[in-house]
Amino acid sequence: NTLTSGVMKEIPEWVERVKTDDAIKGAVLTSGKASGFCAGADLGDMAGGMLAGGSLQEAYDAGWKLNGALRALETCGKPVAAAINGLALGGGLELTLACHYRVVGDDNRIQLGLPEIKVGLFPGGGGTQRLTRLIGVQAAMMAMTEGKSFRPNDAKGAGFVHEVVAKGSEVEAAKAWIKGGGKAVQPWDDKSFKLPGGGPYHPAGIQNFLVGNAMIRKQTYGNYPAATNLMKAVYEGTQVPMDAALRIETRYFIKTLMTPQAQAMIRSLFLSKQELDKGAVRPAGVPKSDPKKVTVLGAGMMGAGIAYVQVMAGIETVLIDQTQEAADKGKAHVADLLKKRLSRGQMTQEKFDATLAMVTATTDYAHVKGSDLVVEAVFESREIKADVTRRAEAQLAPGAIFGSNTSTLPITGLAEASERPEDFIGIHFFSPVDKMMLVEIIMGEKTSQEALAKSLDYVLKIKKTPIVVNDSRGFYTSRCFSTFLTEGMAMLKEGYAPALIDNVGRMTGMPRGPLEMHDDVALDLSYKIGKQTRADLGDKYVPNPGEDIVATMVESGRFGRKNGMGFYDYPAEKGSPKTLWKGLAELAPTTKTEGFDESPEALGRVAELKTRLLYRQAVEVARCWEEGVIDDPREADLGAILGWGFAPWTGGPITLIDQTGLKAFVAKADELAAEHGDRFKVPQLLRDMAAKGETFYGNFEGRQKAA
Repeated sequence: NTLTSGVMKEIPEWVERVKTDDAIKGAVLTSGKASGFCAGADLGDMAGGMLAGGSLQEAYDAGWKLNGALRALETCGKPVAAAINGLALGGGLELTLACHYRVVGDDNRIQLGLPEIKVGLFPGGGGTQRLTRLIGVQAAMMAMTEGKSFRPNDAKGAGFVHEVVAKGSEVEAAKAWIKGGGKAVQPWDDKSFKLPGGGPYHPAGIQNFLVGNAMIRKQTYGNYPAATNLMKAVYEGTQVPMDAALRIETRYFIKTLMTPQAQAMIRSLFLSKQELDKGAVRPAGVPKSDPKKVTVLGAGMMGAGIAYVQVMAGIETVLIDQTQEAADKGKAHVADLLKKRLSRGQMTQEKFDATLAMVTATTDYAHVKGSDLVVEAVFESREIKADVTRRAEAQLAPGAIFGSNTSTLPITGLAEASERPEDFIGIHFFSPVDKMMLVEIIMGEKTSQEALAKSLDYVLKIKKTPIVVNDSRGFYTSRCFSTFLTEGMAMLKEGYAPALIDNVGRMTGMPRGPLEMHDDVALDLSYKIGKQTRADLGDKYVPNPGEDIVATMVESGRFGRKNGMGFYDYPAEKGSPKTLWKGLAELAPTTKTEGFDESPEALGRVAELKTRLLYRQAVEVARCWEEGVIDDPREADLGAILGWGFAPWTGGPITLIDQTGLKAFVAKADELAAEHGDRFKVPQLLRDMAAKGETFYGNFEGRQKAA
């Protein structure tokens, strides 16, 4: 259930009926679908409609329609209750906030929240004003800037749900409230209303805005206009009556919607994600498959995580490792993840027992028989992978798929150990599997379209977002992500302070700085991958900047976060902050300190470092495109954001290039290449596109129309 332009047109019609029909004493809003009350606005439909006119006034008028309709609802003079029988997010929750009473079913699968910030927007259907007036500035701002979802009882505790009732009795309870004399006036329309916690001119309330401004800057580094405009809407709106407050919200909402950040995030994180989640890249003409049994080879954290998402999707799972102890440990990890759901009320004990029973932990490859798919998640060694491939394939029926979870080793090379390379494919998960939503599917030279289709069916069944790429060293995500780490190493080698490098990394919008992330990935893994790549490429191998620093650290036992020693020292005590390793100053002395102060010139130097980190990744993405590793801008952008955390505010590296303009991007990259080397050299593809005035998305849309 979503709020489309058609639904928004209907709302004033039934509001008018409720208001004018004397036979109606009150109204209850509920959903005919048990799976969800309302998932919010259809952003493609909404954004297109609001910006279709071209003028600011037309955009405002279109944006005001929902706010005006909901304001008419809450002032219709008759009590209106919301019977929330499923998730209510975004505009769906805003619809309920315009009701005088809210009843929700006692089901922890139900989520209530305003997550618009995650796609570069903020609530534009009255949410900024109503939620703030219900629970106060501090709590409302935290909920909206985090896009936080609440379970039913948490929502009641927070103060924006009145009653939690037995699942299925929501409408009955809502009717009972109306028949019992429910009040048809919102709290903020009562003359005695006072804003919880105080407003901007209240001695306590002003602190929310003083601290809030600083917190938003700390969290966003100025990359997300939505967060700043949200604060402005709340600050200004809480000082005026509701009608004026809603007009203020609409103005800031339209202003935000028009920003390149919102346009980019809506396209990548909402529209493109929806398309890929529905199988947009699945080969046509291949019958739909439904995997019932899947074997996972390797019961470590990765393999166990894969087993967990499989059984949550109802897939019988065989978890194989070299020893029974290791296999049992993997199943225990699955149990731990399930226990979290049990403790949160998201799963019954009966469901817990049945789900865990779907995992068979063993060392016996005979259990592979009957599997529709095998996912290999063993150590990154060609020899080990070849061995398990042969052992598993001996048990597989014709047409069953073998997928390798390798993050770097070319699939075509690994498929040499297979007797059926047409059924061999890369299925690359990201860690932790239960939280990371992306799966990168890699086509080998001989992988068939049938294998691709079956792999996509599997990924969609476990509720992950797939992207499909062609084979190369590091594929798409690992290859491009590594450039963020290596550019940080280049800066370290050049003499920049480690703290500056990581702070600049965060300022770009990446989840962490390059040195921090290198620790997270594991320095010894980078070291091993480098050795393997050097052995494979021989004289063609080009060392990465700072490779010698990493080698020295690994050889002295500093492997990163996993053993508490990397670029940072990680204390054993939980909650204690990490600190930069003092020995790093000897390996990589800081020499570039001049000019990094509070002057405008220093900001320019920081901006240049930010540009280097973003452009280095984007150039590698363009190279992948030219080489045919990836050819769909939706997959390139969403894969970058979900796979390695590429700055979400950009919409992804392809959108970054398109929005910068190819001519401007190439010119800046040429400057960087002249100063820092060929790693910034753009592929000829970009020069050709710049000369023709083309864009990636423009070419892609033209290709789709032609097809």
